[in-house]
Amino acid sequence: MRNPKLKDLIYNEERPVQERLFVLIVAIMSVSLAIIVVTNILTGASLGDVVILIALVVILAAVAAASIRKKRIKSGARIISALMIFVMLPFSFFSGGGILGGPPIWFVLSALFVGLIMEGRVKLFFLFLNLIVAGICYALAYTFPTLIHTNTTLGSYIESYVALGFISLSVGAMVSFAVRLYQQESSRSEQQRKKIEALSEAQNRFFSSMSHEIRTPINTIIGLNEMILREDVSEEVAEDAANIKAASSMLLHLINDILDMSKLESGNMRLTPVAYHTGDMISDLANMFWNRAREKGLEFKVNVGPEVPAELIGDDMRIRQVLVNVLNNAVKYTVEGSVTFSIQCGTRRDDELVIIYTVADTGIGIKKESIPFLFTAFRRVDEDRNRHIEGTGLGLSIVKQLVDLMGGSITVNSVYTMGSTFIIEIPQRAASAELLGTLDLETRQKSSRTAYRARFEAPEANVLVVDDNTSNLLVASKLLRATKVRLDTASSGEEALRMTLEKPYHVIFMDHMMPKMDGVECHRRIRAQTGGQCREAKIVALTANADAESRALYEREGFDGCLIKPIEGAALEKELQHQLPAELVRASAAEEDVLEESVAWIQTSRRKRLVAISTESTADLPQTLLDRYEVAVIPHLVATENGVFRDVIDVESGGILSYIEKTGGSVRTLEPNVSAHEAFFAGQLARANDIVHIALSPKIGKSGFHAAQEAAAAFNNVTVIDSGHISSGQGLQVLEACRMAEEGRTPDEISAQLARTRELVQTSFIVDNLDALARAGQVKSSLARVVKSLSLHPVLRIRDGGLNVERLCFGSHRRAWKIYIRRTFSSISEVDIGVLFITYAGVSAQDLRWIREQVEAYIQFDKVYFQKAAPSVSTNCGANCFGLTFRMKRSER
Repeated sequence: MRNPKLKDLIYNEERPVQERLFVLIVAIMSVSLAIIVVTNILTGASLGDVVILIALVVILAAVAAASIRKKRIKSGARIISALMIFVMLPFSFFSGGGILGGPPIWFVLSALFVGLIMEGRVKLFFLFLNLIVAGICYALAYTFPTLIHTNTTLGSYIESYVALGFISLSVGAMVSFAVRLYQQESSRSEQQRKKIEALSEAQNRFFSSMSHEIRTPINTIIGLNEMILREDVSEEVAEDAANIKAASSMLLHLINDILDMSKLESGNMRLTPVAYHTGDMISDLANMFWNRAREKGLEFKVNVGPEVPAELIGDDMRIRQVLVNVLNNAVKYTVEGSVTFSIQCGTRRDDELVIIYTVADTGIGIKKESIPFLFTAFRRVDEDRNRHIEGTGLGLSIVKQLVDLMGGSITVNSVYTMGSTFIIEIPQRAASAELLGTLDLETRQKSSRTAYRARFEAPEANVLVVDDNTSNLLVASKLLRATKVRLDTASSGEEALRMTLEKPYHVIFMDHMMPKMDGVECHRRIRAQTGGQCREAKIVALTANADAESRALYEREGFDGCLIKPIEGAALEKELQHQLPAELVRASAAEEDVLEESVAWIQTSRRKRLVAISTESTADLPQTLLDRYEVAVIPHLVATENGVFRDVIDVESGGILSYIEKTGGSVRTLEPNVSAHEAFFAGQLARANDIVHIALSPKIGKSGFHAAQEAAAAFNNVTVIDSGHISSGQGLQVLEACRMAEEGRTPDEISAQLARTRELVQTSFIVDNLDALARAGQVKSSLARVVKSLSLHPVLRIRDGGLNVERLCFGSHRRAWKIYIRRTFSSISEVDIGVLFITYAGVSAQDLRWIREQVEAYIQFDKVYFQKAAPSVSTNCGANCFGLTFRMKRSER
């Protein structure tokens, strides 16, 4: 095989760009060296210099040829760069007249070679070397002028001009070549873009055609199957028919997912907001999944907030699609337990309100590391565990994109092996002021069969169904048989025109995609038909194209309605009843009876809260307040030689102090760990959309704050707040959060408000000694010994989240307590008199009465709570301890 020519090496587009650029620049460098040789000969250089330069040209060409032949361009570029920088350029500099000749310009060519051929840090390294070597040459020439071969003045001018001219031509050639490469790449990119666009258009046409072709037989299956369900058949046949209906619905759902994924990726998805009945949608979804859940032995619950509007304006088809995907996953990935579907009304935004849909299950859950990939198309998380579960991997990706398109949000909270909760928020508008009322609901087992009865009868009504598919005509005829309408069918647009010319029809159901004359053209001709008897008839489009563009088309063309195939019998009857003149319709059931049927499978259930407040057992709140605000409490642990007990639940402070006094045994308190918090939060999210958790100040030992924060990272709807306090100070922050939650404030608003009011809460304690705190590591043992030896009573105050010894009181208990109370209320005018907490451990009832009298001698509070400290608190404070917790007034500044 003959060697390729230089032109082929440079301009052959099949070769890599870097290789072609390398050949071009090496060729230019070789020519430049040859010019340097000629210039040196003309300027009187020695024979030795000329020989060396010729040898360098040969070496350069050999290295370049070897690099190209062995496809080691990077290695060749580095060798040539090193030869240029360390050999050729310094040699030409000293032999060519130094700065008075052309050599300085050749350093520019070297830098250009490195910049175009090399990449990354290697490029920077050689550029830096080029600059350093040039600097060394300049310094040597300045310091030792005799090293420079001095040319004649004419020779220096000639050499400088030749170098300048060649460098200019070289740079021009390189830039021209780079521009040519850019144009070639741009042309290829444009051709590729056109191919992709053509492929996308072909794909969209294919999906559109597939949608129509697949929906047509599904329409037949669902329609005829519904007729079986209407007949008086055996339970076995009815059960088989119900399973066919459920399977057909899921098949249709999968088809929609595939088609919609294509539209979303191409940006062709459009929303069509319409008014729809909320109760109908909930009923349809529950009926779809109730049987599937029952077959798996699962409990299926539905909770509906009474404040949800009875009629909403939104793209109900897309909302249903989102909910079907999420509910389907919940049932699919739950082996035992329950699936709960909740609907609530959230915050209002101008004329919009946010409807919150929550789907919670007790299934396998999702690993933390898998959650970021949950909404990625064609990717299924935890493949090893879920390999036997069917699915396309499209569902949640479509859900995320549809929710974003509707201006909503979706979040997921999950604990692996313990279940998941999906929270979907979609802004919509209320179509009327009517609310669902007391339909706060939960599923109730119902029969798989319900006796069919037509919504109405209209024996005097004339109805025409136009469709080129015989099966579709058969389905429509059978579905409308019970309404007793006088129904005719036409299998083409031409036949429909002949029939409308001869007979008046009240309603015409018109298929869109028909050969020769489609439904849109037929609609136009009926409206303009000279002598036609149906120019004013109601015409409803029947279509397998379920996209927003098709709906918009029918609206522009003046159709009176639109039904999407496959057509359900109830939807067909409802649309016909709506389009027929009222005087022709005899309703067979009152509207309230229809509503009663639609919700016959539900019963009242507890409403899910928007924001719930939780805290640690160290908050020391009375049970009455915990119950009043439904505050959930995660317990600390108290470890003794007899076992580990849950704070407050398994042990109380009196018992633990008595144990310490009688046995002298060691007692340790343990904060709940990350796993305990994860399980706690997961349980709380079953009763609320968002959790705000008020934690013990992390500057105080055994705080659960950090564990709670780490656990909250597994959830999207858990906010952990540092209360900055302990005991009842923490409790006051909890009560403030509860008040704001009842006002409908968001977790972010609650967090910001508590941060502002943290310093207003005053928490302090007076203790008998510091022994317990020293054992807990809260204070130094040496300080505890000094305090005890002097019979001092320390007053501890929370400041900046930490526990500090504020003062020491002398004397008996009551004398020390009196000093503590007096000094605490020294600035009465600044105290908020709303609530006072007197939290105590190991204090008698008589002493408590005395404490209250002393407090009331200074200030009268509206409400005073006496609260026994939690064992985890009293263990660290010891007996004969009590604290005063209240709030200061806000500063007027």
